[in-house]
Amino acid sequence: MGEQASTAPEKAAKGVKGARGAGGAAASGGKGAGGAAGSGGAAGSGGKRAAAKKTGAAKPATEAAAAKPAKSVKKAAAAKPAKSVKKAAAAKPAKSVKKTAAKPESRTALVRRARRINRELAEVYPYAHPELDFENPFQLLVATVLSAQTTDLRVNQTTPALFAKHPTPEDLAAANPEDVEELIRPTGFFRAKTKSIMGLAAALRDEFGGEVPGRLEDLVKLPGVGRKTAFVVMGNAFGRPGITVDTHFGRLVRRWKWTEETDPDKVEKAVGELFPKSDWTMLSHRVIFHGRRICHARKPACGACPIAPLCPAYGEGETDPEKAKKLLKYEKGGFPGQRLKPPQSYLDAGGVPAPPLGATAPPATGE
Repeated sequence: MGEQASTAPEKAAKGVKGARGAGGAAASGGKGAGGAAGSGGAAGSGGKRAAAKKTGAAKPATEAAAAKPAKSVKKAAAAKPAKSVKKAAAAKPAKSVKKTAAKPESRTALVRRARRINRELAEVYPYAHPELDFENPFQLLVATVLSAQTTDLRVNQTTPALFAKHPTPEDLAAANPEDVEELIRPTGFFRAKTKSIMGLAAALRDEFGGEVPGRLEDLVKLPGVGRKTAFVVMGNAFGRPGITVDTHFGRLVRRWKWTEETDPDKVEKAVGELFPKSDWTMLSHRVIFHGRRICHARKPACGACPIAPLCPAYGEGETDPEKAKKLLKYEKGGFPGQRLKPPQSYLDAGGVPAPPLGATAPPATGE
């Protein structure tokens, strides 16, 4: 009877997958065998086997039915996010590359943008001018040489005493070097500059009859005179077009992507090819004005810049309009300019003359 009792649970166990079903069968077998020994009758044992069969078969079947969906759900939950993450990881880089890819600017587009910037600057600075005080070509030549490694303001505060004592090339060439050094000391590098301006004065006296020549090839032969100085003199004393590549001009044209050159002669050539010659002198003044007032070297006032939509470097400086306004210099920020005797157009636009040497005034620039 023990063998018969174990037969029914084994059949029930066949309908159950896993170890749990087998355990149920063994338990049922034990109950079946004990029932047969205690009653001594086949009927009681058969009844228990039938109940065990029903119970044992139903319970594992229910558990199996509950287990299978959970397993499939778990697989689906694990598989689907992994698939979507994989797709997202593959898609995002491609999308960002597409956004950041910039279309190269054609030569025609560059010329149009450069000339539009010049027109915009002409409206912003209709009073743009050379920021060195001078009354004749000789004074402008000397002042330009002295402006190296210092501000135009410092030169303008220094030259009145120099020209009062040595008004002509002949006077300066015959001066005592120590006296000249003392007069121009505020401009810095005064010994080297004394040698240059006394040397060019002697050359003007000996080779050009005491007159400043108006040709580039003659000007660059003078001591301390390079192409930049020559173009300043030619454009502002003789009305001959020239591009002045100083530190402000070079910085801005590179920010605007007019050129990548850093050598002044190459910058001059590259920019000159974008504009007609008739624009060169005033273009130089406007760009330098903008560099000194708004587009500073260390912290440009991008939020107050009138040509921001045309500038590839927008965002390098302060973009908040209110904060940017506080960065404006000279007449744009309500400060005195660099010239002690500026042109009337500058004064009409609200510009204020610079104070003489030794006088106190609000700081106008840090450059």
